[in-house]
Amino acid sequence: MRRIIAVAVACLAGVGLLSTPASAADDEQIIFRFKDRRITESSGLAVSPLHEGVVYTHNDSGDGAVFYAVGSDGRTRATYTLRGVRAQDWEAMAASKDPVTGQSTLWFADIGDSLDRTRPDVSIYKVAEPRVLRDATVSATRYRFSYEDGPRDAEGVMVHPRTGRLYVVSKEFSGGLYIAPKRLRTDRVNVLRKVGGAPPMATDAAFAPDGSSFVIRTYAYASLFRAPDDLIVKILMPGLHQAESIAYTLDGEALLAGSEGVNSPVWRVPMPSEVVQDRRSPRLR
Repeated sequence: MRRIIAVAVACLAGVGLLSTPASAADDEQIIFRFKDRRITESSGLAVSPLHEGVVYTHNDSGDGAVFYAVGSDGRTRATYTLRGVRAQDWEAMAASKDPVTGQSTLWFADIGDSLDRTRPDVSIYKVAEPRVLRDATVSATRYRFSYEDGPRDAEGVMVHPRTGRLYVVSKEFSGGLYIAPKRLRTDRVNVLRKVGGAPPMATDAAFAPDGSSFVIRTYAYASLFRAPDDLIVKILMPGLHQAESIAYTLDGEALLAGSEGVNSPVWRVPMPSEVVQDRRSPRLR
């Protein structure tokens, strides 16, 4: 059974927490294990907006610019390669859907810089979600980024479902939440601006499908936020070999959590009931 700690007042760095118990849930479960032996270090996870029951993942550094479409049985449905792209240190991915056109997009974040934090800029690639699940090479648009306060190691990327704004979460003992410019440019480096803190050593992040909250993952916890520096709850996550990825289910009522390793599991962790009720409340709409 997992413990859920409701947090009344906190900063994103986890200092000065004031907590009260919240309802616990015992219905978390492993929904599948990756069966593809090529998926050795699943580092990013996103639920497909287009294909029912499909999630996407990619490996950490050491693999090429490749991502996998995986069915609910854990079997790979298709493998895609980004044309002309070199993967230096892929750490995260996100999926978004244009509210006007309905076009779904996948984002792949080559943002790792764990050795010496000397990369002058990092890259995030935008790919139109494939409409057909079959092996293919796909085109990608590259956006380069730098941080306003100097190089950072990062493993979290997320896209707001209403505004389309891109966010990056750094992986540090005193982490940061950074927002990208509203209009991304391919002809120059885009500057990431810090808008809040982040829990120590964050490994992934994701927005709720309705944009009402976002989650930042660490090795032990998932922290839910209403806005930057506005923490709602901390959820103790299932024990994983190396907890790397997080995503919301399409209905926003559970989290999916993944790990590195061959045959690694993907867990479904229900949201606390009070969080689901608040999300459904008219005052949040």
